[in-house]
Amino acid sequence: MRRYFAYLKKYRGQCILGPLSKWIEAALELLVPLVMARIIDVGVKNQDYSYILWGGAVMLAMGAVGFGCAVFCQRSASIVSQGFGTDVRNALFRHINTLSYRELDRFGSASLVTRAVNDVNQMQTAVAMIIRLVVRAPFIAVGSVVLCLVIDVQIGLLVAGFSVLVGLVLWLIMHKTVKYYARNQRKLDRLTQITNENLEGARVVRAFSTREKERERFDAAAVDMLDNSLKIGKISAFLNPLTYAIVNFGVALILLWSSFKVNAGTLTDGEIVALINYMTQILNAMIVISNLVSLFTKGYASMNRVSEVFDAQSSLPEGKGACADFTAPAVQLSGVNFSYAGTEQYSLQGIDLTIPRGATVGIIGGTGSGKSTLVNLLPRLYDVSTGSVRVFGNDVRDYSLQDLRFLFGVVPQNASLFSGTVRSNLFWGNDKATDEEFEEALKVACADGFVAEKGGLDQPVAESGKNFSGGQRQRLTIARALVGKPAILILDDSCSALDFATDAKVRAGIAALENVTTIIVSQRASSIRGADEIFVMEDGKIAGRGRHDELYKNCGLYREICDSQERADA
Repeated sequence: MRRYFAYLKKYRGQCILGPLSKWIEAALELLVPLVMARIIDVGVKNQDYSYILWGGAVMLAMGAVGFGCAVFCQRSASIVSQGFGTDVRNALFRHINTLSYRELDRFGSASLVTRAVNDVNQMQTAVAMIIRLVVRAPFIAVGSVVLCLVIDVQIGLLVAGFSVLVGLVLWLIMHKTVKYYARNQRKLDRLTQITNENLEGARVVRAFSTREKERERFDAAAVDMLDNSLKIGKISAFLNPLTYAIVNFGVALILLWSSFKVNAGTLTDGEIVALINYMTQILNAMIVISNLVSLFTKGYASMNRVSEVFDAQSSLPEGKGACADFTAPAVQLSGVNFSYAGTEQYSLQGIDLTIPRGATVGIIGGTGSGKSTLVNLLPRLYDVSTGSVRVFGNDVRDYSLQDLRFLFGVVPQNASLFSGTVRSNLFWGNDKATDEEFEEALKVACADGFVAEKGGLDQPVAESGKNFSGGQRQRLTIARALVGKPAILILDDSCSALDFATDAKVRAGIAALENVTTIIVSQRASSIRGADEIFVMEDGKIAGRGRHDELYKNCGLYREICDSQERADA
């Protein structure tokens, strides 16, 4: 919890003055019954109308000051809570971006979205309520008990006893519901995940006519969340009835006891009215506290979930800042074994390979053979389990992550574009690039034609690039990588949506680049046929290596891939 105090430091003034103004408002509210008692016992009893008017004016003045204090506190709470929520959300987003794929895989994208949006909102609301009501409600409850003791000790002790009972009920309800609130957030993660999958895969859902099946899956997750929410509701439902019952029983007992005291002359009519007002104030304060209990229980559960993300540290610590040696081979892998988090089975085993600078290398193999996993190790998206990965003479763990990734241009399997314009997407490759450099990269990627037809570099790009075809998105992602002028270009099955002629043109344009080491991961044998060296992957191991003719002659797996594709093309 202490870590979140840092986000409140720059709002120190509002955090102090806001509750202070609310405390003043609460103090004035506590004085109102005393003023009313004096009006009844002096003004009404003696028919002193000037005293009644004076008392009324005092109460109006107290109300006006209290209203001003309440408005000031509300404004302070809004500034602090909104600022706190924004700062925590920004810090959480920055921290998420420092995590490696291993940590992101562990949390899952749906859960991270829920934590960054919904959970931070819960914390933000809790901060606002702390400033607005946490000072006021307990102060009203305790102050009312104290003033009841001042008016009459015996009745004051009775009020204190009922207040303790209400507090005990609140604690029991909170203790019972806290685990369900945490569980509810996890079920919300699942609901978000299903929603996200259906929105992103809407075309697939419609193509396979599985809308009913997906609706049932969503309904099942929603019902699961509903059942958990009902458990919370069933427990919380006891809160108001129990508190009302205790307080109203207390009011009845006080009235009964007060009647004897009035008859005995030890208590005045005004004091009875004041006692009843204080009991009502205690009831209202307890209702507020009960709502705060529910709110803070949610906030506490959300805070723990956000803290889980903050506590997660990247499994990729920063290197010492090694400098690339461009006279050394571009890539060297020695005895590399790798397994994903949560499994002991190796996805890559015994990988040894060397790629000279400026070479073009192809990697081919069946689905799940480890091709993408292998290239993900090079820019250190994951760390090897054993062995070493060296880039330009240095182990990748010795580079700073930023310096290492500046050496690479990565075109992933999924052509991901961001909403904005073509220009803003190309700036990802190099935020200082000129339009001439953009045009050059688009030309190499064979994307200059359709970009010009659609309106040029300022053509809008919809969310995920949905206003471009699959092949156009792939060519734009290739151009984005080329804008950064990388020393090593990784094309991870990034031409799969292109026709053979366009694929050949893109490869020819890339091959013409100077001092660029190109690693092509492809399912097509034709895409890597002209590579300086080809690595054939099978079950996480290198099953063959060499040029096309050599592999076709000596590697049965490679020959089978080539023959099957030639028959399919025929």
